[in-house]
Amino acid sequence: MNHFKALANGIWKENPIFVIVLGLCPALAVSTSVENAIGMGIAASFVLIMSNVIISLIKGFVPNKIRIPCFIVVIASFVVLVELVMEAYFTSLYHTLGIFIPLIVVNCIILGRAEAFASKNGVIASFFDGVGMGLGFTLALLIIATIREILGVNKFFGMLFFPKGFPAAAIMILPPGGFLIVGMLMGLYTWNKNRLRLKQLNAGKTR
Repeated sequence: MNHFKALANGIWKENPIFVIVLGLCPALAVSTSVENAIGMGIAASFVLIMSNVIISLIKGFVPNKIRIPCFIVVIASFVVLVELVMEAYFTSLYHTLGIFIPLIVVNCIILGRAEAFASKNGVIASFFDGVGMGLGFTLALLIIATIREILGVNKFFGMLFFPKGFPAAAIMILPPGGFLIVGMLMGLYTWNKNRLRLKQLNAGKTR
């Protein structure tokens, strides 16, 4: 498999949030600030990459009937590692993200890639799939969080974005605002995807 294609799939063609529509719970909950989005993105990406690699290595030894519980044990082990490191070195971020760090264990993106890809492919391919999906998830979180933080509190990374007195829309940092931004971005993504497909079809007809 082309490893560059695996990376590109996770970022664009099979983006976990905008295309596959997985992991929306943390995406909506932590995307109120860019700092939170980066923290969650890095944490989830690390767990995704490492669990993909380990599951790909052990897939031949795990009985089919208990593969899901085994996958969850692998994922949970890396989540505990991330949680301990974050609590020790990034205490403020750890307390801000709260329950959503241990909930990475049941993140549909991670378990989904373990079942759909890592359990059926080699280590290298699984590694690149994890990197691609992790980047796609992190970039999607960053886009959502940037829009919500700027419009919701007129800040970016905690710094004033527009001149003082800009009328911030507080709804953007509330759950309804998160749903609104995610829905608009999904619609924009789908529109652009269809536009490019139509353009390719028209180019093929004119040849």
